[in-house]
Amino acid sequence: MQDPLQFEGKRVVVTGAASGMGAATAALLSDLGAEVHGVDIATGSASVASFYQCDLSDPAQIDATVAAIGGRVDSLFNCAGLPTTAPGQKIMVVNYLGHRHLTEALLPSMPTGSSIGFISSVAGMGWQGNAELLLELAATKDFAAGQAWCEAHDDAIALNGYGFSKEAINAYVSWRGYQLATQVRINSIQPGPTDTPMMPSFVESMGEDFFAKFPKPVGRNSRADEQAWAIVMLNSPRSSYTAATNVFTDGGFTGGLFTGSIDFASLMPPA
Repeated sequence: MQDPLQFEGKRVVVTGAASGMGAATAALLSDLGAEVHGVDIATGSASVASFYQCDLSDPAQIDATVAAIGGRVDSLFNCAGLPTTAPGQKIMVVNYLGHRHLTEALLPSMPTGSSIGFISSVAGMGWQGNAELLLELAATKDFAAGQAWCEAHDDAIALNGYGFSKEAINAYVSWRGYQLATQVRINSIQPGPTDTPMMPSFVESMGEDFFAKFPKPVGRNSRADEQAWAIVMLNSPRSSYTAATNVFTDGGFTGGLFTGSIDFASLMPPA
């Protein structure tokens, strides 16, 4: 079968394209024949058609990047992010508000049938418990209003900015993905521990013992390319009936957690 995932000739945008899952995603899409436009705060990758340095905490830089990319965009891959070691408010601005601003800015350039994928995390799997709060954030009208909301709710963010940012992504995917399902499909993947340059930051914040005991039903951490394949397949036109969905790509961790086979409390250090 020629071009089974149907990315040949498609114009796509990948954030976080300089390293980790974003770089793996950009390389895979290039191999599949897509015209890849990479975005990252760091320097670029040789695997893309064009590269834009952009700080996702700055809406003016995001708008300038969107203008520079120009033209039709068939698929957006939101792969950038800050780890748990960054300040909570900064994490929210980059991981959630910046990606939301970019997504909304690109929507007018995206034809019917296009797709948007976020790399979220199993850290956001419990978002439904905070749904009322998260949907209030999702409904803020723009970047500035969203940032003001985050600052006013620092009590919910300061101690778990990373987890809250991933819950916010999952809520946005479900809420906005439902609204836009006839035009563009919005979905996310939910990786567990993955061997990328960001992984040492998670070990630093949670401790080596936590990750040594962290259940891995598949027997190991995932690789960046395995998560890249997951988001590329999710954004592919072949997944045309998958919308407003958060897909677990955690090697079976949540299956064990949700069925009681894994006791998450036993992983945490004593109070």
